[in-house]
Amino acid sequence: MPTIHLLFKKEEIDAVKMKENKVAVILDILLATSTITACLYGGAKKIIAVRHKEEALEEIKHLKKGSFCLVGEYKGKTMEGFLDPTPRQLEKLINGKTVVLSTTNGTVAIRKAASAKQVYIASLLNGSAIAKHIAFAHQKETIIVVCAGSQHQFCLEDFYGAGYFIDQLVSASSGHWELTDAANAALLFFKNSEAPTAILKASKVGEMLIQNGLEEEIAFISRLGIMPIVPYVCDGNMIIKTVQG
Repeated sequence: MPTIHLLFKKEEIDAVKMKENKVAVILDILLATSTITACLYGGAKKIIAVRHKEEALEEIKHLKKGSFCLVGEYKGKTMEGFLDPTPRQLEKLINGKTVVLSTTNGTVAIRKAASAKQVYIASLLNGSAIAKHIAFAHQKETIIVVCAGSQHQFCLEDFYGAGYFIDQLVSASSGHWELTDAANAALLFFKNSEAPTAILKASKVGEMLIQNGLEEEIAFISRLGIMPIVPYVCDGNMIIKTVQG
């Protein structure tokens, strides 16, 4: 029976074990994977996920002027010369463009998991579409659900997002998955929680976003399953998408 594992933070990713025919699903609900999902749904050409500012600046040297958006934060602060990595503030800027994205946790998690057989990008916005795709395409494989966390710390919102994704995957697969205790804990937490907006606002990162006047961003990314796209990683850092019917 195929198994669903869950990692509580990106620091738990084992690149060697990921090579053993694993499928990784990355969640950084506030905000990287939500931003990636929304940007692709909103018409971005592609996303290039980088590990830090220096790598982002190196990437744009190879891109035509006006063809990209440079987006990123470090420890919750938008970096100088970068756009704020929030979905609603980017939606009018990214159509047809390459988004070079650097974040403290989410893009780092994506890069750390790159040795997996396949890496998918999930959020509350597209968790249902990701689950349906994996139920069809990877029904006999081991799934590693990765909560990005925040600077070595567990994040409530990622755990909730993982629970939502697992709930959708089990439902789409007629329950043939074996869940580890960690995966089952996330599923039970999701099933017994308040509305997603309340959970995200109650998290430490959510509180920080509210203090910075970004409460509307939380409301935007708290909507479950409204974006039918399946972003995945190729070439280690380039994120493209498939669209579900």
